[in-house]
Amino acid sequence: MITLMQLLKSDYPADLASAMVVNFQIAGLALAIGLALGFPLALALAGGKGWRRAVAPVLGILRAAPTFVVMFFLLNVIPRDFAIAGIPLAPSGAMIVALSLAPYAASYVGDNGSDAIRALRQGSPDRALLFLPNIVRAFFVLVMSSSTGAAIGVNEGVSVVLRQAEHWPDLGDKLVVFAIGVLAFGIVFQAGFALMRLSVAWLGRRRRTGQTGQTGV
Repeated sequence: MITLMQLLKSDYPADLASAMVVNFQIAGLALAIGLALGFPLALALAGGKGWRRAVAPVLGILRAAPTFVVMFFLLNVIPRDFAIAGIPLAPSGAMIVALSLAPYAASYVGDNGSDAIRALRQGSPDRALLFLPNIVRAFFVLVMSSSTGAAIGVNEGVSVVLRQAEHWPDLGDKLVVFAIGVLAFGIVFQAGFALMRLSVAWLGRRRRTGQTGQTGV
């Protein structure tokens, strides 16, 4: 209890909240890149057989791209002083993490976007709208995956928890530090997943109501 009170009165809660914002920024950026790359893939997947065969290898590579490998590849390949016409363009650590998560996001958008397009063509807009809660689900997966940034020194949530835990030699105190971190992430994730479940349930009711109206039951 003493450790908990000391931690709550320290800079730890504020530092953790600030670092969690970095997690969400990384996830948002990765999702934005994924949407930009994934929509053309979704259109191709929803097209003819020729288009599907053409993009299938690309999607296979995107799905299989290991985040850690991509992250360390980008970190070591892009020079830290990279610039064009004197303008520094070297990506930050957070940007590198976002780029490493983009292949997953793009493949997810491609797969789910193609389902949404097919649903629209079949006259089922409510089923197509399920794309939105699926994107919310992908966003929270990206938030959790953004913790890989701790491996390259990005000041995100897990980094702050680990750094704070190093200050407490006793195992019980470390557990309190980790518990606060897990609780902080857990509250945000559970709120997001609850919102997503409500959205899916609402869309399901709309769909059933529409089907009932069409059949006149």
